[in-house]
Amino acid sequence: MPPLHEEIQQTKFRNERHKAVINIIFTGNWLTSEHSRFLKEFNLSEQQFNILRILRGQAGEPASISLLKERMLDKMSDVSRLVERLRVSGLVERSVCEQDRRAVEVVITKQGLELLRRIDARADEVDSIVSSLTDEELRFLNFLLDKVRSQG
Repeated sequence: MPPLHEEIQQTKFRNERHKAVINIIFTGNWLTSEHSRFLKEFNLSEQQFNILRILRGQAGEPASISLLKERMLDKMSDVSRLVERLRVSGLVERSVCEQDRRAVEVVITKQGLELLRRIDARADEVDSIVSSLTDEELRFLNFLLDKVRSQG
């Protein structure tokens, strides 16, 4: 992939901070696009995939809509709508909570777990996006990204 200034055809930035912010946004969007393209083969959006992964992590315990919202990578997601699409596809089940009739509980189905197993079998395809980096560089990148988020 060409350097940022070539990709966006912009050679001047206010300073290195400005360039870094633009680079993070551009690269984040590129990564999202690549991940979405991969998930499209499984008829899933990134947000639906995220919900399925959260539910798998619940190890059979139900999750409320609010718990799913808290754990979503994309905080702007309409979780109720996403859960309904997954339910119609047979990947999750939802029911009314016995303790709080206003709350909904969601669990992943066997079909949902099987879909995640198929995706996991090809996870190295997604991970290969960063294969040009060494393990040490990846640890440093993770450190830097965590550090950026800790400022906000």
